[in-house]
Amino acid sequence: MSSSISHADILAQTNRPSLRSWVQSANVEGSDFPIQNLPFGVFSDSTASARVGVAIGDWILDLAALERARLITVPYSLVDEDGNPRSVFRQGRLNDFVSLGQSVWSSLRLQLSALLSSDNAQLRDDAQLRERALVRQSEATMHLPFDIPGYTDFYSSREHATNVGSMFRDPKNALMPNWLEIPIGYNGRASSVVVSGTPVRRPNGQRKTPESDRPTYGPSRRLDIELETGFFVGVGSKLGTPVAAAAGDSHIFGMVLLNDWSARDIQQWEYQPLGPFNSKGFATTISPWVVTMDALTPFRVEQPCQDPRPLAYLRGAQNGGVDLELEVELRPRFAPSGKTIARTNFKYMYWSMAQQLAHHTSSGCDVRVGDLMGSGTISGPTNSDGDGTGTFGSLLELTWNGQSPIKFANGEVRSFLEDGDEIVLRGWCQGDGYKVGFGPCAGVITPALELGSSEDDQ
Repeated sequence: MSSSISHADILAQTNRPSLRSWVQSANVEGSDFPIQNLPFGVFSDSTASARVGVAIGDWILDLAALERARLITVPYSLVDEDGNPRSVFRQGRLNDFVSLGQSVWSSLRLQLSALLSSDNAQLRDDAQLRERALVRQSEATMHLPFDIPGYTDFYSSREHATNVGSMFRDPKNALMPNWLEIPIGYNGRASSVVVSGTPVRRPNGQRKTPESDRPTYGPSRRLDIELETGFFVGVGSKLGTPVAAAAGDSHIFGMVLLNDWSARDIQQWEYQPLGPFNSKGFATTISPWVVTMDALTPFRVEQPCQDPRPLAYLRGAQNGGVDLELEVELRPRFAPSGKTIARTNFKYMYWSMAQQLAHHTSSGCDVRVGDLMGSGTISGPTNSDGDGTGTFGSLLELTWNGQSPIKFANGEVRSFLEDGDEIVLRGWCQGDGYKVGFGPCAGVITPALELGSSEDDQ
């Protein structure tokens, strides 16, 4: 970033509600990807292998193509085995670009905003270069945006934790004694994080009913979703050195939507004494576009009041919430159309992302660029927002453990997911005349492997 322009000035320029792009689909009301957004992702198409791009309207701006045309610049700190500068855009992950640091992220966003602005003719009027640099999203394949070294999932919605505690414990003491003191989390499986559109195979596992003496092994019968967001670490930390809560946001590159698929029957049997394991490790779906914290700055809000006051190491973060609207659509296999089953907002989260990161590193645990942190299920304050749509972020809560199934127009009902069902998560921040969206986060449930078989046998 040039020393002549501050980060605050960059935010003011790139987040102006009046900004418009010469890419007309970016100006359409309801577009997830206006010029104020510019999220990063990794894509491929018929012309080239995976590389880094930015979403604008219905298109992907190919950063490798812009780099070759010398329309964007980043300060190189990477070299190949011969000592030559190595492109951070001509590869199938964001890690190397993000490793260059926050000033580079913001500087590039400023360059892209200027290049895409309606009054800039440099790319707009160069038909040959536009042909090389713009790829239709409908003709591209999206990939995981990062090589993910580690994945941690938190449990930070007070409403969700209270609902689950009321369901399975005494409603008068729904929260465990530590919940209001500590951002609860568990270390998940980075290896099974998948990008939106990847089919999700129903897991097999041990299940035990209350009336049975011993467990049985087989497909989960209570497969659930968890409406979450995730954030990617953009600045790592050293082993043994905690990240202060006040500095937590400066370590975060951006956010995605996240579905923490959960096998409730397997979870119920295995979670004591060490927490979730196979019930969570079979798949976690994320949206492909990473919305930067710079793009989300106008939508930062105060998080809910925390009582008791957090311990000192969890204090100092400002405006820890994000006014991020979220919804869940369930599309049953045989239904003619889907149904929105939940609407809620990330601003309800009790523990902020900065506090999650501060607690994660408080013992000296290091984090690395590309580490993924899930928010935990995001639930609102009631199970109805007035039109029959719930504000809870899981089927476990929406159906109250199966007692009140969701009904569809064709007569189908759902307490938990069946094979062929599709879940689509959506999220957006509503601005003045534009919205900053994430695109869909979707997955279809496929049947479990038959016992004793392998995928090759199917």
